[in-house]
Amino acid sequence: MKKIITSCTIFLLTALTATTAAAQNGIVVFQTDFGTKDGAVSAMKGVASSVDASLKLYDLTHDIPAYNIWEAAYRLDQTVIYWPAGTVFVSVVDPGVGTKRKSVVVKTKSGHYIVTPDNGTLTLIAISLGIDSIREIDEVTNRRKNSEASYTFHGRDVYAYTAARLASHKISYEQVGKISIAPITSLSFQKAQLIGNQLNGTIDILDIQYGNIWTNIDQENWKRFNAIAHDKNEIQVQIFEDKKLVYKGSMPFENTFGGVAVGKPLAYLNSLMNLSFALNMGSFSEKYHVYSGSNWSAKVQWVK
Repeated sequence: MKKIITSCTIFLLTALTATTAAAQNGIVVFQTDFGTKDGAVSAMKGVASSVDASLKLYDLTHDIPAYNIWEAAYRLDQTVIYWPAGTVFVSVVDPGVGTKRKSVVVKTKSGHYIVTPDNGTLTLIAISLGIDSIREIDEVTNRRKNSEASYTFHGRDVYAYTAARLASHKISYEQVGKISIAPITSLSFQKAQLIGNQLNGTIDILDIQYGNIWTNIDQENWKRFNAIAHDKNEIQVQIFEDKKLVYKGSMPFENTFGGVAVGKPLAYLNSLMNLSFALNMGSFSEKYHVYSGSNWSAKVQWVK
């Protein structure tokens, strides 16, 4: 009996230790639309370092286009899963700063934490990773000292401060604030789907360095679509901004860019295994004036 009790005790202690380590791993990752031309990002990191100088501070990106909540949502969804459980993310794309929008910390079902305004930034993460719980930040206790009169830099005064305290064991997740039972604010978009012989989806984002077009049409939908190809390889692509047709053309599906001549279009599965469109060694976006966001959509069919 004593041996059994001892084994159970060791198991429970091990499980608790693993949970604690995962929940508070000392890593904070920052994302903003601030750019790096001034001191805003450095100020946020300074606040975090003042809470605990041993924290590991990293950047996701600070080049989100100004006020572009959709792109903030996408970059989180693109990135969070590759970080260890317990990592705390700070995402500040906050055109409503200082207004009544909620400031929250979300714990995902994967064990990650995201500190952000509840303005749509969590739209895609809620679908891909799932939300375990939401806590509204109590700004009476979780706000940088003597910053009460500041209304336009919550990224520094509230989010970086709260994230650093959470990541460094200064507070527990429960001490962030009260549980929020209200659903998160979500942005509307067209989910990827195969209807008959047509694939429909949203143009989530640009592979901005190269001008490639990334859709939300995932590998599973592509496989189902490919099953009705009947040995075809040429697809017709239509791209819309809202309901206005911006691009219509045909292209082959290839595994690599080198499958077509330089300057020619192709469809391929990107690094996230989503259907994408590109020009070999050229910018599809620039040439055809195609951009991204929840109001940009694509329709794909096999060429007859």
